[in-house]
Amino acid sequence: MSDSLYALVGVTKRYGPRTVLAVDELTIRRGEVLALVGPSGAGKSTLLRLLNFLETVTTGALAFDGRPIAGGDDAPLCALRRVTTVFQRPVLLRGTVAENVAFGLKLRGQRDGGAVGRILEEVGLAHLAGTAARTLSGGEAQRVALARALVLRPDVLLLDEPTANLDPVNVALMERSVARLNREQGTTVVFVTHNLFQARRMGQRVALLLDGRLVEMAEAERFFEHPQDSRTAAFVRGEMIY
Repeated sequence: MSDSLYALVGVTKRYGPRTVLAVDELTIRRGEVLALVGPSGAGKSTLLRLLNFLETVTTGALAFDGRPIAGGDDAPLCALRRVTTVFQRPVLLRGTVAENVAFGLKLRGQRDGGAVGRILEEVGLAHLAGTAARTLSGGEAQRVALARALVLRPDVLLLDEPTANLDPVNVALMERSVARLNREQGTTVVFVTHNLFQARRMGQRVALLLDGRLVEMAEAERFFEHPQDSRTAAFVRGEMIY
């Protein structure tokens, strides 16, 4: 079995005349944790939307587990069910917190088996299991969305600024939960963050995007300690490079 789970070659994504992403080549390894960093508007969230097959590439090729994927309405259900995404501003359904977390399991015809309760305990929301989900704070809603993803035990977990509304205690809790899923289930994790400390803590590899282009991708220690591109070095130092 190949170590490559995603392979992108010559991929661009355009909205009208504007090219928001142009990646010559990108391989994401099976079972790795990859951090995507870069300024706002660099194309990070667009890349996630391609990786979860919500959108189609404009040009180039995207393969998942060795098979070409068109994305959008043509993405096969078998691929869609292997990938779960937690967005920066999650949408919660009507009903309780526990019902929200169990929703994906019900769609797949899977039994709870106590998994919902265990995940809610893990993310610190067990005491809110019966609470109406739409009455929660922003940080609580983000943790519900994470729990909803974790309970599915996906092959791929995509996270878009997953801790933007969380305090330090819950940031640590979320990071531990994601690390556990990666360690125990071998889940491939790709996450977008503006927090370089978080990228260094969580990422096994780190990739920098600027103006829709992949500037550099390397093992985390090398990325931060020995960047090969001057723009990466400047970004790591906290300099304005955009």
